[in-house]
Amino acid sequence: MSNRNESEVTPDLLRGWGLPDPGESKKSRGDVMVVGGSRRSPGAVFLAGEAALRVGAGRLAVVVPASIEGQLGVVMPEAAVHSLPVDPEDDLGDRVRGALGSAGAALVGCGFDDPEGTRQTLLAVARCGVRRMVLDAFALGVLPHIDRDALPDELVLSPNREEAAILLGQEPTHGEHPDLGEIARRYRAVVTCYGEITTPDGTSWRVRAGGPGLGTSGSGDVLAGAIAGFVARGVPLAQAAVWGSWAHARAGDRLTERAGIGFLAREIPAELTRAVAEV
Repeated sequence: MSNRNESEVTPDLLRGWGLPDPGESKKSRGDVMVVGGSRRSPGAVFLAGEAALRVGAGRLAVVVPASIEGQLGVVMPEAAVHSLPVDPEDDLGDRVRGALGSAGAALVGCGFDDPEGTRQTLLAVARCGVRRMVLDAFALGVLPHIDRDALPDELVLSPNREEAAILLGQEPTHGEHPDLGEIARRYRAVVTCYGEITTPDGTSWRVRAGGPGLGTSGSGDVLAGAIAGFVARGVPLAQAAVWGSWAHARAGDRLTERAGIGFLAREIPAELTRAVAEV
């Protein structure tokens, strides 16, 4: 579904926007905190975190269940690794609260698999004074049961079509395009879904790149991480969602051109850097 305020995303559009000066230090490119993971899906945090760094974020920290903290500490040498309390109602701890409050972006949801635990963790993260937040996966599923005023004003949602239907209080319908404008207005958030990015005021952009190869397990975690990386760098919220959506789609095109359908989500993050470099 298109609208009269929709613009096509092109390299020229992105060049016109530009990106913040990277400065001379990793501290100048922003901190990303990824909160998520479970024993069933520990890799989601890894994919999201790497994507955030690949689009230029300066520093990465992950906050994950203690059951996978050791695993991620080994495979993510670039990240600081913190553990979530066993009981989601328990305090996150001074170190985690401080890191979240000062982060350029917090991404919540990737890899979580328990709705109530996700809801309590999301609220706990929001209470830390997070200024800019990206929600994905289970954090989207619990959003209808959370007071919007409990979350930061600057919010990005990255649903697939099934999650978009949940946000609208509807049953998922195969092939039907959700009303992203209604989601954006209802949750006062920037929304990106399958190449369409929409703001609460109705401004929209369309990414024509990408293809079926991106329909692979873990690809959505990479997308959410890329958006969070641009948010952490200080890119205006809607532009960050556009940049992340375009870079993810272009990375998929690059992989398809080189290898065909069947590439893995773990191959996408490295292509994000090359896609951004094209612009």
